[in-house]
Amino acid sequence: MAWIMGVLGGQKRFSPPATSFSAQQHPMSSGVTVNDTAVEAYQELKLKKKFRFITFKMSDDSKQIILDKKVEKAEYDEFVASLPPTECRYGVYDFVYESLSSEGQRNKLLFYVWSPDSAKIKQKMLYAASKDALRKKLDGIYTEIQCTDLSEVSHETVLDKVTRMTS
Repeated sequence: MAWIMGVLGGQKRFSPPATSFSAQQHPMSSGVTVNDTAVEAYQELKLKKKFRFITFKMSDDSKQIILDKKVEKAEYDEFVASLPPTECRYGVYDFVYESLSSEGQRNKLLFYVWSPDSAKIKQKMLYAASKDALRKKLDGIYTEIQCTDLSEVSHETVLDKVTRMTS
């Protein structure tokens, strides 16, 4: 730890450095709420398997997380294609994969935070600060996938993460 030495009236004085702000101690909070329709769509995906994926976005006034899309039948590539190249989104995908053991086909609910490099900084900050408000409403999520480009959301990358966690 570096100490700062100053001279005050001819005397040497040592001051400890200012403590750094820790995001772990003080999580960011944006004051954004989650729309009930968005939570209801998630419950339909989780409990009734009605949708393959849903995406969420900020309302135009940036005060609420709202439902963006809900898609009943889609392949993974269609989910990836639905993520806008210059705007942030949250998503939940019912990820189906073959287990490496003899358990056969399995599925996990994955939460995606899509924050592309080309999105505006202010939007990225708002989505990062508001993520926990949505996550707290979505019980039963297996893991979170944070992605800033298509390589981080590729099927192979996500499959690798999921299988490493389950083995």
